[in-house]
Amino acid sequence: MTPKTKRRGYDPSDEACFSVAATKQLRQALNEMIWLLDRDYKLKQVVDLVGGHYQLTARQRTALQRAAATHHQCARRAETLLPMVAVPQTPLNIDGFNLIILLEVALSGSPLILGRDGVLRDLAGLRGSYSIVDKTKRALSLIGRALRELGASRATFFLDAPVSNSGRLGQLILEEANNWVCPVEVVIVKNPDVTLAIASGVVTGDSVILDDCESWFNLGRWIIERWLPESWIVDLEARH
Repeated sequence: MTPKTKRRGYDPSDEACFSVAATKQLRQALNEMIWLLDRDYKLKQVVDLVGGHYQLTARQRTALQRAAATHHQCARRAETLLPMVAVPQTPLNIDGFNLIILLEVALSGSPLILGRDGVLRDLAGLRGSYSIVDKTKRALSLIGRALRELGASRATFFLDAPVSNSGRLGQLILEEANNWVCPVEVVIVKNPDVTLAIASGVVTGDSVILDDCESWFNLGRWIIERWLPESWIVDLEARH
């Protein structure tokens, strides 16, 4: 069966929502959000308050929510971030859907949000449903290329069992991994977050996991910056 063609993570409003002028406003809004979050205000309340003040769309509010991280969170994530030279000595524990969808979105020319912690995140939204598309194999090929160039010793992909087509995706990962240089395992579990949150060498953009895991690699950004330089990146990263 030929995978369907799909522009993953795209909405027709994106050109307006993330124009140069709109992005400048989003940076200002995010600065105000971080000020409140640093003082222990709740994220949802802050998004509603600041989003209402700037009359932001639902899509823009989602982008801010994914970009937000307190100064404490950024500092903690920076401390546990591993350099890529550590890949050969550190088996990778990959949040499968998280990384693959990020790359599918980049390949689709859809917006990626560069957050305050330096992590790229997409706006696709899994919502319990996933389908293999025409970008999936290329996304996996990029992952395999990265594992080869970085000298990875082992990679384990964790997939969410409740998400549709997780089994099919797992099979495709193993098929593609036949051409890779390191051993690859696919683990399908009810809630991968529980395992990844206490693991080392984690690859994810999930904020909750990044706050708890022992160590992590910013592999998604590494791949995109090297091999997908024309990706649409909405830059909300802190400059101070």
